[in-house]
Amino acid sequence: RRTTAQAASRAGIELYGSALSGLERRRHPRQWNMEAALPGADMETPGGDTDPLPVKPELESFDWEAYASNYSGRGKLLRMIFVADRLSSPVAADVLKAAAAEAKEGEDAALYKQIFAKLESVCDSAGPLDAEWIDAVERQARKAHEKLDDELNGFKTNLIKESIRMGHNDLADFYYSHGDLNGAVKCYMRTRDYCTTSTHILAMCLNVIKVSIELANFTHVTNYVQKAEQTPDLTDPVVLAKLGCASGLAHLENRRYKLAARKFVNVSPDLGMQYNDVISQQDIAIYGGLCALATFDRQEMKARVIDNSVFKQSLELVPEVRELLYDFFESRYAACMSHLEKIKAELMLDIHLHDHVEDLYLQIRNKALVQYCTPFTSLRIATMAEAFSTSVPHLEKELAKLIMDKHIQAQIDSQNKILYARHTNQRHGAFQRAMAIGNEFQRAERSLLLRTSLLQHELFVEGEPM
Repeated sequence: RRTTAQAASRAGIELYGSALSGLERRRHPRQWNMEAALPGADMETPGGDTDPLPVKPELESFDWEAYASNYSGRGKLLRMIFVADRLSSPVAADVLKAAAAEAKEGEDAALYKQIFAKLESVCDSAGPLDAEWIDAVERQARKAHEKLDDELNGFKTNLIKESIRMGHNDLADFYYSHGDLNGAVKCYMRTRDYCTTSTHILAMCLNVIKVSIELANFTHVTNYVQKAEQTPDLTDPVVLAKLGCASGLAHLENRRYKLAARKFVNVSPDLGMQYNDVISQQDIAIYGGLCALATFDRQEMKARVIDNSVFKQSLELVPEVRELLYDFFESRYAACMSHLEKIKAELMLDIHLHDHVEDLYLQIRNKALVQYCTPFTSLRIATMAEAFSTSVPHLEKELAKLIMDKHIQAQIDSQNKILYARHTNQRHGAFQRAMAIGNEFQRAERSLLLRTSLLQHELFVEGEPM
């Protein structure tokens, strides 16, 4: 049976072109290697590792079922695979079994085989591969592809723009449901020439954006978000929310955390579960909260986060993030750092955020240290260490690095463990400002005298005749 399934799989792949073999292995850590699902190929994790990452003790109690319930479609399956690669074998086996059952509700036989191969590597009781289901799906795929291709050719012959657009759209949906993301994005992009209304353009842009996010092609994401935002009559709050999420993910991927935060904190709660094949409301709160915490100053934090009634509704879904935001804003740094450490292990399981957790955490901690030191002219490092629940030697090293990076204008008395702020000479600064104002006044006075003299002598410059 398995030999028959493999032969049918190869035949099906050849029939619908680049449906699987056209996908090239991406260097991006979150791009899934769909070629690994072909018969005889080695299975790989998204980052190219064949072994699961070390599991922290706090992940043993991770409620993956509740986590997966926030998503749907291919986004749910890819997140389950990503999580399984980072959990211990018993838990990973449960996740992969659920993912395999979920995959059989769709039409992507390649993804099902990829999941099953991972399941066999972590579980001895994986059971047999459902070759009959694979044969049925691939046989149906061949027929459906041939039918859609014939219909599209007929529409092109009749030169009916709307029919051609729908034909490309149906073919793109087919490719996407069967795992050929490159084929899907090409067909979605071809519908652009046949769009006649703003609704058609928005649908095309959203389809390209969704597939491009899965392909980790965030240049495409940014371009098509801009195209969609330039569409006339763009007033639908759900569409605006989807575009904000996509733009936020692109900024997050490019490590432009401040821009990402501004996008996420303005996402309307009207989005609900309508984009959960890409991102959930909980993700919006987490991404927006952490990026804002790392980059916003106090004024912007208060205006865009603390007093933002729109973002508060998203924060209610993630109480831990809400609490750490309020702790940081109210200068309860020890409590804030404690909340961050509690959720760090779960954040490392996020398909989009895991690459940025360490960077964001470092920026948040450095920002907290700088804010704590700002009001003081001198500060005992032991007192500060107690406020941050850390040791004096470790804090001294952190402060020294911040001083060398010129984030803090201070110097450390290592003998007495005291931090002394270096303040500029106020008297010298006042004299410098007075001299600058005087020089500016003299320059303006000379210019005025020159203009008056030119007018008195009736000297002027004529422009060229029009």
